[in-house]
Amino acid sequence: MIGCIAGFAVYAQELQEIKLNEPNRTRGSVVMKAFADRQSVREYDTKALSLQDLSDLLWAANGVNRPDGRRTAPTASNRQEIDVYAIFAEGAYFYDAQAHSLKPVAKGDYRGLVAMSQEFAKTAPVSLVIVMNLEKMGDPAAEQTKLMASVDAGIVCQNINLFCAAVGLSTVPRATMDRAELQKVLKLSATQMPIMNNPVGYKK
Repeated sequence: MIGCIAGFAVYAQELQEIKLNEPNRTRGSVVMKAFADRQSVREYDTKALSLQDLSDLLWAANGVNRPDGRRTAPTASNRQEIDVYAIFAEGAYFYDAQAHSLKPVAKGDYRGLVAMSQEFAKTAPVSLVIVMNLEKMGDPAAEQTKLMASVDAGIVCQNINLFCAAVGLSTVPRATMDRAELQKVLKLSATQMPIMNNPVGYKK
């Protein structure tokens, strides 16, 4: 097929539209189905996620998937500058990917700092806050540093979205949040910046 297209491009006077086949939504086990089912959902059951669902969600987001410590989400030059924090009603936790555990950071319900004026986000049992550490990228002030870290954060966010679609959880990618207050609560340095978040819950 590729050879036919290349030959056509050489001899044609002008390029023509290439009509693609219908996507095979069952290809690659659940991968294509997850793409087909992915959608932004803003209503959640308030029931807490099971420990297994939480474990799988965090691993899919940015967990270690190889013996050398590399992650499910790629980063530029494997800098691993993206971290995930989980915000529950009872407190905020740091996801330690190497240990595959949640380390407590602050007691209290800080989901409102993630939700801000969008009340629906406060109803999710957990919100995952994606944080980029620009210091790991070299020059924190460089525009290229911020650009690449933002791209890497987007990959983690998409991992979350596709995992949720694949297993029947509800989520929506968001940029709205009180970054300044979250930096304080999560005890972040000046070069660590919350950039995106995903409220996650069971379907309402």
